[in-house]
Amino acid sequence: MFSLFRQDPIKKLTKLYESKLEKAMHAQRNGDIKSYSMITAEAALIEAEISALENQKKPI
Repeated sequence: MFSLFRQDPIKKLTKLYESKLEKAMHAQRNGDIKSYSMITAEAALIEAEISALENQKKPI
């Protein structure tokens, strides 16, 4: 019953991941390659968290 009000952490992380990729794209287009690489690295860490949560969620 209360799971209706609980937010899905995968959905939240996916939204954060997409926003990081968009920021990275804008940094790359502006020629700021250092920021692009840093933001992309952060996005990769978030992607790893998402895949770990998805693996935990899958039934064996």
